[in-house]
Amino acid sequence: MQDLKEQLKKVIQDLYGLVFDPDITPAPENIDADYSTNAPLKLAKELHKSPMEIAKELETFISQRRGVRSLARRGVAPAARGFRTAGRAPECDINVSNPGFLNFTFSDNYLENQINKLSNDFDKIISSDNYKGKTVICEFSDPNPFKVLHVGHLYTSIVGDSISRLFEYAGANVIRANFGGDVGLHVAKTMYVLQQKDTRSLKIEDIAKCYVEGTAAYEDDPAAKDAITKLNKEIYKINTDKLHDTPLADLYWQGRELSYDYFRAFYDSIGVKFDKFYPESTVAALGLQTVREQLEKGVYEYSNGAVIFNGDKYGLHARVFINSEGVPTYEAKDVGLIFTKWQDYHFDKSVVITGSEQLEYMKVVLKSVEQYAPELVERTSHLTHGLVKLPGNVKMSSRKGNFLKAVDVLDMVKTELKDEYHSNDETVSLAATKYAFLKYKMGGNIVFDPKESVKMTGNSGPYLLYSAVRAKKILSKAKGLEDKIHASIRDDGSERGGERELVFEPSERSLMKKILEYKDILQDAVIEMAPHKLANYLYELAQDFSRFYENCPVAGSNQEEERLKLVQVYLSTMTHGLNILGIEIPEEM
Repeated sequence: MQDLKEQLKKVIQDLYGLVFDPDITPAPENIDADYSTNAPLKLAKELHKSPMEIAKELETFISQRRGVRSLARRGVAPAARGFRTAGRAPECDINVSNPGFLNFTFSDNYLENQINKLSNDFDKIISSDNYKGKTVICEFSDPNPFKVLHVGHLYTSIVGDSISRLFEYAGANVIRANFGGDVGLHVAKTMYVLQQKDTRSLKIEDIAKCYVEGTAAYEDDPAAKDAITKLNKEIYKINTDKLHDTPLADLYWQGRELSYDYFRAFYDSIGVKFDKFYPESTVAALGLQTVREQLEKGVYEYSNGAVIFNGDKYGLHARVFINSEGVPTYEAKDVGLIFTKWQDYHFDKSVVITGSEQLEYMKVVLKSVEQYAPELVERTSHLTHGLVKLPGNVKMSSRKGNFLKAVDVLDMVKTELKDEYHSNDETVSLAATKYAFLKYKMGGNIVFDPKESVKMTGNSGPYLLYSAVRAKKILSKAKGLEDKIHASIRDDGSERGGERELVFEPSERSLMKKILEYKDILQDAVIEMAPHKLANYLYELAQDFSRFYENCPVAGSNQEEERLKLVQVYLSTMTHGLNILGIEIPEEM
């Protein structure tokens, strides 16, 4: 599709002198064609012509080019395919339909030639250099030490890793970053209770319970609130001054180290690796310094003893960056993080993924930084996601201790897989979990249903894996043909031994066309930072393969070699796409 799009783009520029980026999509079912474009409809107003007039002009101009034939002018029915002219099949037929669509149908030989090329050099053809030589830092997950990981952290870890993989596919040097609050009121609440416990065999679950108890004490007991407020300042000093050798300091460092060990072990279990952890304490000083410097220049201002950014001037809201006691808030720490990332990596692009509740907050932070470092804000993209809920819409809260832990979700999927299929396959259960999140467009709330996630039919990770494993089995039974297949393909991807009249079954053509859409889907997914586009494409691809499998025998058919190559390219496409989703294909299921 990309070649066709570029050709149409050039035709429009040559014919009308316009730089226009046309959309080309699979043709609707009621149009007998492979692809269609509504470019004439979009150009009509600017050119002061009817869409049909433009469509016919484009048809005439394009059909004069090599390998393209107009069906309408030659009196050929739109359904005609596979015809030859002067011993050579045209690559593409073109026709026009109301109210101004341009429709394209590729010849079977053209489709087969494209599959041959992919079979010969899949990785090179699919590759992208959109971000070659560029540095992209992706910040996601962002759990706070002294708390356990909940389902939201699992979701952002999976989505963030997939977005990182999309940028890596596009040639970027990607740094996966993780930002967490190792100082702050939540730590003080936890430490307040921890001081009263036996911590000789401390576990992360114990720390999480202490946070719940500390939160309740802070809200219900004025004396506890005062003690926690005082403790917060002491912990801040312990961290900034790197104090040790006091009971409080030792307990703090013990809890922090335990938290980060727990984080790393969990991320390793889901196949996500972070290159850089940024504890809040490591960026707070730079944030404090930057805000104070910009305070003198009028970007920030005083309000009741605190330093604020008045977002009201920009249609936002005011937020405190340094509190009345001179302590940097989350806002100032985020300022420090932006500049620390820049100092560390001089990034070309920074992607920050948070929950949607942080949307307005981040708008204020970024608007404040825009006043004195606009280039850093221009390079920053803030993506948000909604809540992850279980069926039944149960409301959960870490403050109350009834939240859904990340490990709970993984265990639920494992249990469903075992109950339904008597399987303990970690690869399949992790694929089920990841795909269940990735198939949704990021932004809205998600209802995660463990039972649906493990189904071998429908839009699920196991369905995709089963399809890929089925392709592996077909290829394993035809290993003897592998050398013959490669010997039949020239270096340019074309067939040896002269041209052959190839007529493919409808399901065969559908699978070929779907495979040829893959690179376009990847490009869109990279540009939009949208793994869901890739996930849903792979589901549609698996459906097309299933129809091909049902209707087109491979072994022993008169097009055995062609179909075997098609299966090979299908498996390459599925493997490549699932890898970007962070999903591994097992040897068997």
